[in-house]
Amino acid sequence: MSNLTPAFDAALAGQSPTVFGAVSIQLPSAQVNLLDGAGVVTFGGRTYRGLDATYGTLASIEDLSEGTGDEAPSLSITLLPSGDAAAADLASATMQGSPVLIHIGAVDPASGAPIPDPQLIFVGELDVPRLTSKENGRELEYEVVSVFERLFEVDEGARLSPGFHKSIWEGELLFDDITGVTQTFYWGVEGANSVGAVTAVSSGQYGNKGGILF
Repeated sequence: MSNLTPAFDAALAGQSPTVFGAVSIQLPSAQVNLLDGAGVVTFGGRTYRGLDATYGTLASIEDLSEGTGDEAPSLSITLLPSGDAAAADLASATMQGSPVLIHIGAVDPASGAPIPDPQLIFVGELDVPRLTSKENGRELEYEVVSVFERLFEVDEGARLSPGFHKSIWEGELLFDDITGVTQTFYWGVEGANSVGAVTAVSSGQYGNKGGILF
């Protein structure tokens, strides 16, 4: 049974459906809504265009690949930046993690409006950019990973220390006042059965291990 709306199903069953792909990227400074072709389509409160005056055009959307084992589903999208400034902005480190929505839909040939409702096929975030210069311009390929990628993150940078504690809760002084802990906290390693004594918790004491304190 199809997950598409009856109107969308009927459009796809026609002889020459006008199908489009739409990509929405929520950058830190702007929302970029692009179509995989010329034209303008509005749905879901967003207007998608074949050309964004600031950031350029959408060149391609790679087929979605399923994840296995310790990998999440992912795909790649390729943008054609409108200029040097757009390319540098899109490839900057601040763009990593920007939310991405990818829809597929069809247009009513009589009205030019999208047929309700375009199907949301992927929700993810920008991961790794790769900027390639060519004779006639430049391409920016972005790896887009599923939101499930967050499930594989580890806390290798976490520290049982005042400095790390304040990096999450600014101004919180809990660890500054701990000087005589009598219980051992095993941080990032498997704990032993016996309990030893710890005389102090300092920023350097557990500096080479990571984990989560429950």
